Amino acid sequence: MDKVLLDTDILSESLKRIDQRVVSRATVYLGVFGHYTISTITVLEIVKGWHKRQREDRIQEFFTQIAAAEVLTLQLSDAELAGRIYADLERTGQPIGLADSIIAAIAIQNNLTLITGNLPHYQRIQTLGYNLKLDNWRI
Repeated sequence: MDKVLLDTDILSESLKRIDQRVVSRATVYLGVFGHYTISTITVLEIVKGWHKRQREDRIQEFFTQIAAAEVLTLQLSDAELAGRIYADLERTGQPIGLADSIIAAIAIQNNLTLITGNLPHYQRIQTLGYNLKLDNWRI
């Protein structure tokens, strides 16, 4: 088993224990690595979601849940790659959003498989020739 980067949807499902396939695979992963690897963009997206609902209690709970996580930050090379991905997607008429472009770039730059439930979305990046490895723990 290789270390992976969890996309926001899969992390959320893992923490909320929604989909049993996701929970099962997450449990095995935690048994091997002892923590999840996520990006600061995922933290941003989850905090935004709870803050919009004015659920500060859930934000604090989230930070407790990810206390042991490895959190990858946006590096200069990641930002450059994300800008290129984002521009290429817009230019070809298939935008996916800036946050997802950044998460994909962080995965590529760290040579990690991105675990996401949104494969069609990220496959647009692969179609453009970027070396993004994907997997879906829901399947």
